[in-house]
Amino acid sequence: MTETTDITRLLLSRIRDVADYPEPGVVFKDITPLLADPAAFTALTDALAETAERTGATKVVGLEARGFILGAPVALRAGLGFIPVRKAGKLPGATLSQAYDLEYGSAEIEVHAEDLAAGDRVLVVDDVLATGGTAGASLELIRRAGAEIAGLAVLMELGFLGGRARLEPALAGAPLKALLTV
Repeated sequence: MTETTDITRLLLSRIRDVADYPEPGVVFKDITPLLADPAAFTALTDALAETAERTGATKVVGLEARGFILGAPVALRAGLGFIPVRKAGKLPGATLSQAYDLEYGSAEIEVHAEDLAAGDRVLVVDDVLATGGTAGASLELIRRAGAEIAGLAVLMELGFLGGRARLEPALAGAPLKALLTV
């Protein structure tokens, strides 16, 4: 059994499917059992920190809210700074914001203007890549701040939603690492 198979099996065994949440017909992938298991959470953190190191990242951005839970320990493990990207109106002081479209409507995310600068190589970390809307907006926001994209790393990619294909142009050759694809 390879290391990849071991971590894949461990992570999958700690993700719970919740039927009909948040609405009928949706199967929600609940990562709280994974977070509650120190061995699984450590394996996840280590794998994502290795991605940060391989990409030459100098900072980690976590996307609200589960990207905070995953990104902060990844940054700490890799010896990098952590920067939260939040929903609009949640950060005090000067911010940069980026609007993006959702299936029904739009949303906006923000980062502190001074947290990213030219020379920074940023790894974006989140729990799930679905349609790519929030991740794509974060990539634009990071570039507008003057930083470079080192890559995007997620615990799981919902391949059937096509987020990877939508993000490839915005990644401009930077890697997209998904530990699991469902």
